[in-house]
Amino acid sequence: MRPVLLLCLLAFTIIAQGEESVPRWWKGNLHTHTLWSDGNEYPEMVAAWYKERGYHFLALSDHNILSDHEYWIPITKNKAGGGALTKYVTRFGSAWVERREVDGAKQVRLKMLSEFRQLLEEPGQFLMIQSEELTARYQSIPIHLNATNVREFIAPRAGNSVLEVMQNNVNAVIDQRQRTGTPMFPHINHPNFGWAITAEELMQLENERFFEVYNGHPLVHNAGDELHASTDRIWDIILAERLGEMGKPPLFAMAVDDSHHYHGEPKKDSHPGRGWVMVRAARLGAEELIAAMEAGDFYASSGVTLTDVQRGRDHIAVEIDAEPGLVYRTDFIGTRRGYDRTRVPVLGENGSALRVTNTYSKEIGTVLASVEGASARYTLKGDEIYVRARVTSSKLKADPPSPGEHEQAWTQPVVGKGKEQPTSK
Repeated sequence: MRPVLLLCLLAFTIIAQGEESVPRWWKGNLHTHTLWSDGNEYPEMVAAWYKERGYHFLALSDHNILSDHEYWIPITKNKAGGGALTKYVTRFGSAWVERREVDGAKQVRLKMLSEFRQLLEEPGQFLMIQSEELTARYQSIPIHLNATNVREFIAPRAGNSVLEVMQNNVNAVIDQRQRTGTPMFPHINHPNFGWAITAEELMQLENERFFEVYNGHPLVHNAGDELHASTDRIWDIILAERLGEMGKPPLFAMAVDDSHHYHGEPKKDSHPGRGWVMVRAARLGAEELIAAMEAGDFYASSGVTLTDVQRGRDHIAVEIDAEPGLVYRTDFIGTRRGYDRTRVPVLGENGSALRVTNTYSKEIGTVLASVEGASARYTLKGDEIYVRARVTSSKLKADPPSPGEHEQAWTQPVVGKGKEQPTSK
């Protein structure tokens, strides 16, 4: 019986290992704030919120700080005190919550990631990823980018232009990656926040592969306005120019919620759960997730769930986890070779050019086909520079940062024939 038992055990082990090697979708948020910077909730409480709602991974990306050292903050009614403190003690217990009084001022100690991750992480279920939002400026222009899976704190870099500030901070992340050998990546945050970053600036970046096409903060202007391009439009301009003219790899798009507020504040605030990424990987590990994202094997979502995404050499296809009674439209968006490259500056009231994304030809980012239903496929004709899919549901988004939003999902682009497909680093 022993040899039989050993064979059965070996077979079970092989099957189990095989199951673990099958890629699946993992849900995560890579832009999140806590009391370590300008959020209004304790980091453990934030992490628990995401875990309890089915997220698989989370990066707490506070501004210009890592939660890797002792840090005490004042207990106040509007942030660390009041209802927030009561909920914190109720959830984790008074023995866990450290408090003290210094010169009559009451304080609470914020836990480090190394302390609280053990309370929440579970292999194959939930993963915490160390992150930082590098928060810099050029003159009065806010320039933010996240560094995901950093090992050490990175001080924000300055520069003599918006592009130079972005590039210097991207370089700082890449330098740490090369020095430590740890997979990590930068991504450009909310380009329309403060109308900070134009398509022309973004398209020139080196060693940057990601930006936020959707951010759940109410002040980031995803949709643009009469003078400013939407983030969707910015993405198409960048893809057309980088792939069609500049010989650079594509920029991939992510959705995040950029959460700051967790206590039922008015809808003008930045709440969790508004945007996320779905990453296809065989294992829930930072290295595997980063490799998949750098290969473009993920999609961004503000509510729509996809069961499958195919990005082949000659086609792109999606399968939607459709909710009964809803209508789904998949727009296949792309730009064809030989597009009109005319660009015109946007002029202000005095006739001078504004520092905003130029106006480009409608041949950039055209809807090549639209399909209704739970399945959609587009076969490339051969002259496309790239094609991407955007799925829009008839369902209005709950708690949107802007009124009237519908739930959506964005796939990464397929690069047309004759161009190199994106690869991981």
